Amino acid sequence: MMGIDFEFLRDTFLRLLEAVPTTLGLVSSALLLGGIWACVLVAMRLSHRAVPHYFARIYIFLFRGTPLLIQLFLLYYGVGQFQAIRDSMLWFVLREPYACAVISFALCTAAYTAEILRGAILSIPQGQIEAGIACGMSRFTLLRRIIAPVALRYALPAYSTEAVMITKATALASLVTVWEVTGVAQQIIQSTYRTLEVFCCAALIYLIINFLIFRALGLAEYLLSGHLRDPGLPRGAVRREGV
Repeated sequence: MMGIDFEFLRDTFLRLLEAVPTTLGLVSSALLLGGIWACVLVAMRLSHRAVPHYFARIYIFLFRGTPLLIQLFLLYYGVGQFQAIRDSMLWFVLREPYACAVISFALCTAAYTAEILRGAILSIPQGQIEAGIACGMSRFTLLRRIIAPVALRYALPAYSTEAVMITKATALASLVTVWEVTGVAQQIIQSTYRTLEVFCCAALIYLIINFLIFRALGLAEYLLSGHLRDPGLPRGAVRREGV
């Protein structure tokens, strides 16, 4: 029976740790850009105007209904086939594997995040909004002190799952030569043929990253829960029964 090679596991783990910044860069960039685009999609999705409303619906349907791998390949391999793209300034971005990976992940996670935020906004009790209006809040104040905190609180449990899913999806970036944790693990396997040990180390790193994401979003949920006790009401205001 073969023993465990702890020295190999240590060396592999340390080598994979060197790729963690690339993985974290992919995740943070995708979530940031995707979150911004998701807010725009939510505004369009909730709009009463037909054009932005249906644009958002079609966009969300397309990106939720097709595999992320195909979206990544279409952006990295497909867009470059058009000479107009190669002659434009976009080519300076789209020719880079890392940029294509970030854009693909951001476009995909934006579709899921938009639906999470839309559901959270629609779940806000109407009484809380009416209470804010009764206190004389402007639309911006209402959004800042009631709608946004309450919607974020409702959205965080589902969004934490989406953040973890996009973290695991960064493994696909290795298919377009972005050497994050999974890509480096494949390189090690090609030279050592020790699949089990290498992928166990990679899995452990992903577990640690996802644990930290869960803890960070859990802390944010805890901090926002205190705001929900009297969301947006001025200090000293008496809360009406049933509001």
